[in-house]
Amino acid sequence: MASLDNSNAQVHSSVKNYYGKVLSSTKDLKTSACTTGSRPHPLITSIIAKIPSAVNDRFYGCGNPIPLGIQGKDILDLGCGSGRDCYIAAALAGPQGSVTGIDMTDEQLEVARTNVSAYAESLGYTPTLRFLPGYIEMLGQAGVPESSIDVCISNCVVNLSPNKQMVLEGVYSALREGGEFYFSDVYADAQLPDDVRSHDVLLGECIGGALFYEEFEQMAEHVGFARPRVLAISHIEIHDAELKQLVGDVKFYSITYRLFKLPKTDVVAEGPTDATYLGAIEGHADKYELDIDNNFKTNVPTPVSAETAHILAHSWISKFFTLKTSIDNTQQPGARSSTGVLMQSAYDEEQKSG
Repeated sequence: MASLDNSNAQVHSSVKNYYGKVLSSTKDLKTSACTTGSRPHPLITSIIAKIPSAVNDRFYGCGNPIPLGIQGKDILDLGCGSGRDCYIAAALAGPQGSVTGIDMTDEQLEVARTNVSAYAESLGYTPTLRFLPGYIEMLGQAGVPESSIDVCISNCVVNLSPNKQMVLEGVYSALREGGEFYFSDVYADAQLPDDVRSHDVLLGECIGGALFYEEFEQMAEHVGFARPRVLAISHIEIHDAELKQLVGDVKFYSITYRLFKLPKTDVVAEGPTDATYLGAIEGHADKYELDIDNNFKTNVPTPVSAETAHILAHSWISKFFTLKTSIDNTQQPGARSSTGVLMQSAYDEEQKSG
């Protein structure tokens, strides 16, 4: 496993200062990176309304990386900040589930911990919800045991880490087999120059630490995850003229990825496979979106690739699907979209609507 060094500590210090001292609310942000572009699911919106304003006001996420259907599951939030996503996950996981948030910023953790009692009153029960101080590169040291987590979430935080491979290795270790890293983060369509990577404001705004998407996807597979799945993608706007000049022609995107930890067996298809979504996830009664390329209508057999069938058969969402060999060989799953093509499409769509 990789290790942290002095340069990593400098990045941590810069980020801690930005989120602990510089930012007091989302009004202080200079880009759209640390704000959510799309509306959350109505079920999540209703939960957010119950969360104390002190927690909501210090939310700096770039997406909606909280899956439905996690009742009774053990959830981990990397870089939980003021705890908003942990509070949401606690409501979805229910009394039988648990949520652990980890963050390195004392000011944020204080907000998260202070408001749990008030939130418990609105839920009608005390959730199993804890907030740990520590670094997302060293989950074991922070108190997260191996193979103890069903779903790990993170909202615009991995890019802030100076060692993203350590983050992925730690998450992979913490997940149970069949578990998932379901998260939103910022990625670039090209490699970033050093002056962008070392700029304190760009680091804090989730731009300076953004990886080239191809580098990230290769890293995730090298760690052991199944090939990354893109669930959502949107272009990020840099408002500040000086910062815009620094990044030049590089474009940035908020991407919600799904990384599954699956059994180490060869993905072998006995023949064309149909997957049927059973409609049992609250909030997804009529359809379920696994990723941009795989949408399932309830009780409608849908052809899937061998890779997708492997996920549906061996991950935590397997109980929501049935699989069987297709009797119609003329129906084939659609081609998988490349992340680069999805980025360009998101940018073009924004330009048309803008």
